[in-house]
Amino acid sequence: MLVTFDLDSYSQQAERFAIEMDREYYLHFSGRKEGYEIEAIYDRHAELFERDSVETLRGLVGGAQGDAERRLRRLLELAIEGLIGRATKSQAAALAEREATLEIELDGRVEPFRQAALLQANEPAPEARAKIEATRLAVQERELNPLMVEIAQRTQELVRGLGWPSYLAMHEQLKGFGIAALERETSAFSDVVEARYREVVEPALRDQLGLGLAELRRSDMARFFRAPGFDELFARERLTEALERTLAGLGIDLHAQPNVTLDLEPRPHKSPRAFCSPVRVPQEIHLVMPTQGGREDYATLLHEAGHTEHYAHASPEMPFEFRHLGDNSVTESFAFLFEHLTENPAWLRAVLGVETPDDYARFARAAKIVFLRRYAAKLSYELALHGGERPLSEMPALYSETLGRAIEVEWPRVTYLSDVDNAFYAANYLRAWALETHWRRLLVERFGERWFDSADAGAFLRGLWAQGQRLRADELLAEVTGERLDFGVMAAEVAEAATCHCSQ
Repeated sequence: MLVTFDLDSYSQQAERFAIEMDREYYLHFSGRKEGYEIEAIYDRHAELFERDSVETLRGLVGGAQGDAERRLRRLLELAIEGLIGRATKSQAAALAEREATLEIELDGRVEPFRQAALLQANEPAPEARAKIEATRLAVQERELNPLMVEIAQRTQELVRGLGWPSYLAMHEQLKGFGIAALERETSAFSDVVEARYREVVEPALRDQLGLGLAELRRSDMARFFRAPGFDELFARERLTEALERTLAGLGIDLHAQPNVTLDLEPRPHKSPRAFCSPVRVPQEIHLVMPTQGGREDYATLLHEAGHTEHYAHASPEMPFEFRHLGDNSVTESFAFLFEHLTENPAWLRAVLGVETPDDYARFARAAKIVFLRRYAAKLSYELALHGGERPLSEMPALYSETLGRAIEVEWPRVTYLSDVDNAFYAANYLRAWALETHWRRLLVERFGERWFDSADAGAFLRGLWAQGQRLRADELLAEVTGERLDFGVMAAEVAEAATCHCSQ
């Protein structure tokens, strides 16, 4: 229990907790260790997450301004998530460890559960993909979903116990922007392309899978994004070279960054989902990724490199809350900025030597539109999931209906909780996509179409990265350009892409 509150002392202890948690996350989900020993970490730092600590921070936030308010708000969010995490630590540890050790049987052979998604993306036969997914989902429903339900139910109880009517209401207050209002804005993504969705997506599906929307199943989606038809453009052996070349163009020598490690090695228990683990910002940053081949590897590596360089260049002089916490829409915007280079004809020509990238550019536009509709739908679903007005038992059907309607494919119910990230991260993705549009336009205006080959552009980005996440996405954009974080800019770009695609 805190008798007196010292902001700097609390911040230092919070950083020690975050370092231990991120290192454990890195070791487990990179497949380097089977156990996920978070319970002991929560116990060592239990004082951070006691109810008195949370209430003290809540009281202080209301009376603070400027950077003091920003620090307190980030610590309050950490304290609340930590309170919830401590209460559900046993289930979370069991969930991770069970997922790491589960296996599935496919045609007489046994495969690690975590490798199933990669196998599915690399499987050329539609029926075999469907079998992999059905097997994987059956295991998930039986072995993992009960633990996820326990965590979801306990989280709802804890949030109400803290005085908020719902998880949504809590995060709207903590984040400082309206999540429900964001959903109304981002619905423009779907509205803009509604009439042309089939015209844009259907040709790309047929080119990559030999299937149209009428025959498409959810089990085919990973293969679609894998885009095997473009493998010769995205050679496996040139993957790290492309990253090194891109960073070098911005004046960054990847090999001269002792604070950055790339982990691309295959391991049976490695998470199929790539991630950047900022264990100590900026001194120790890990980029972890399983490789599957093709354009997805390039897009994913560049995405995670955007996070990695952002954290690696954060000023060490800033307090922990600005280096490590904050509005993750900011770090995601730099991740998308790098990822979207793989859609840029100028980058494709300069870095990969692709002389005629038009066919790939059309595929990339179609894939992006599918992603945008998917995440707009996810946010809509999560508002219902976390809104506190509907029982959890209604969510599987609502999830399947909402995602299926957006993508125009029958969507399974089983992933109604596993497809949801903590703390409305779907909202961070959507805000980041909008912010990335602004960054990209600004870079082209200042440094030209080949801004990725400009040391001056690199210096500009390093100046942004040095600020960490002191400011929210909308605040940072306003400070740099004076603009409002405008989803209309992004909606217009999506509409133009759809029109260009359909007219060709």
